[in-house]
Amino acid sequence: MKQKLEALILQAIDVLKKDGILDGGVSPKFTIEHARDAQHGDFATNIAMMLAKPAKSNPRALAEKIVAALPVDSAVARVEIAGPGFINFFIDPNAQYQIIQKIHDDGSQFGLSRAGAGQRVQVEFVSANPTGPLHVGHGRGAAYGSVVADLLEAAGFEVHREYYVNDAGRQMDILATSIWLRYLEECGEIIPFPVNGYRGEYIREIAAEIHKASGNEYRRPAELLIENIPVDEPQGGDKETHIDALIERAKTLLGSGLYQDIFQVGLKTILQDIKDDLSEFGVNYQEWFSERMLMESGAVDEALSRLQQAGYLYEKDGATWFASSRLGDEKDRVVVRENGQGTYFASDIAYHMNKLHRGYDRIINIWGADHHGYIPRVKAAMQALGADESKLTVLLVQFAVLYRGEEKVQMSTRSGEFVTLRQLRNEVGKDAARFFYVMRRSEQHMDFDLKLATSRTNENPVYYVQYAYARICSVFRQLDEKNWARDLLDGMKHLALLKEEHELNLIGTLARYPEVLERAALNYEPHQLIHYLRDLATDFHTYYNAHQFLVEDSALRNARLNLISAAKQVMANGLELLKINTPEVM
Repeated sequence: MKQKLEALILQAIDVLKKDGILDGGVSPKFTIEHARDAQHGDFATNIAMMLAKPAKSNPRALAEKIVAALPVDSAVARVEIAGPGFINFFIDPNAQYQIIQKIHDDGSQFGLSRAGAGQRVQVEFVSANPTGPLHVGHGRGAAYGSVVADLLEAAGFEVHREYYVNDAGRQMDILATSIWLRYLEECGEIIPFPVNGYRGEYIREIAAEIHKASGNEYRRPAELLIENIPVDEPQGGDKETHIDALIERAKTLLGSGLYQDIFQVGLKTILQDIKDDLSEFGVNYQEWFSERMLMESGAVDEALSRLQQAGYLYEKDGATWFASSRLGDEKDRVVVRENGQGTYFASDIAYHMNKLHRGYDRIINIWGADHHGYIPRVKAAMQALGADESKLTVLLVQFAVLYRGEEKVQMSTRSGEFVTLRQLRNEVGKDAARFFYVMRRSEQHMDFDLKLATSRTNENPVYYVQYAYARICSVFRQLDEKNWARDLLDGMKHLALLKEEHELNLIGTLARYPEVLERAALNYEPHQLIHYLRDLATDFHTYYNAHQFLVEDSALRNARLNLISAAKQVMANGLELLKINTPEVM
């Protein structure tokens, strides 16, 4: 219906251009929205306000001219002007029934649009360091990124989902050294474990597997390891200096080959666990992009060379700095440390240069909210490389706080253990986890109530929506039990019998789905789809509680069955985009 109204408005604008009321070069940008109050019609547009200035006209006076130029259409019962110049459309109820036929015809394709016009979009999300299992904080970014990508695809974009694997650098060396130290414990060596090492039980498990497979091949005496090593923090030393010294000693004692064995086992084990965890959570990628491969390809050196040629690098205190403050960042950033090693930021510059080289129309990074300060330096780097930094959109995701009813759940312990995404899924299920994670704007703080997520009541929003779907399925099972057959064509002929307020409300909500889907995609706001599905479920539950569907009058029965079948299809379409199941029995 919105498309029909848009076409009618554009025809009216053409008439005003021919009459000289509007300049022929005017290309109007306007919105058509569902009216919030039924007294103001079904749809409203701001076209008169948007064109008042170029038309040099009072908005309300211009609205009158637009309305006078509108072609007659049987779908439009009447048009009114409200307030400063809003044009309100009242749709003929018979025209609104057409949405039921369209939903039936389009099926799983209903609601999809071509707004993206095939533009290529890269969505990079999660990208957690492969140094341990994913925790509940990563879960929110995973659910949000997954739905944003699917919404963009539904809106006609060509989407490439990507995980940036930070498989190079100091944190990975800390991981490898932590695993080796636990391995030495398996061999019987007694070594104080560093404060800055990875302390989770998963480190012990990886170490035990290495020992089981390789025996004492990687064993070295503890005294050789700790000889002349700077003391750790509990002994009054510096924890950073201590762990760095242990890393260098590990590389020396093992040699590059054996050290890489430990490194690779740790990386592959944890990365495979992350892949499995995300897949079970309904999150899959077209590409797992390796930082190490990026570095080995020479891309980092190339990026720094380009920044040097552009005059944005300088030397200070033995390090190489990027003059990002000249391009909007709060201060300059180190890209090569005093020891000659590139920083994480240097790799990130090369990674974004790589994204640009791949020719994406849009680049979307989904980061934790704690990375807010990182955005200006990345955009500065893109500008310095001569790229259009407006191609990059960074979406921030706030951390989630777990509650069990009124009680806050401890997220982590001193031993390095924390609530993992897998533990969350095991407790509340994939459906509830994904639904709750995207229920609010990504940048809003989120309290995740485990007790509510597992409850089988209408207060649980995912249960409430799935229960609406299951109720519709139960109606069709009852139809079979009565040995009645649904006559689809007869129902379509008699849609005009759907005159109850609950029926008209449900039809109106169904008609909004394509609009909601497109708006949620273009604004990167999955919560709009969540809110819509809850509204749709409410309209259905209210209808279900007020009326019988399997009535004796076959014409009315078939019309009502067609209506709730359309509701079932839209629920299925929306839940599929969220990667949430549609149970037929609850």
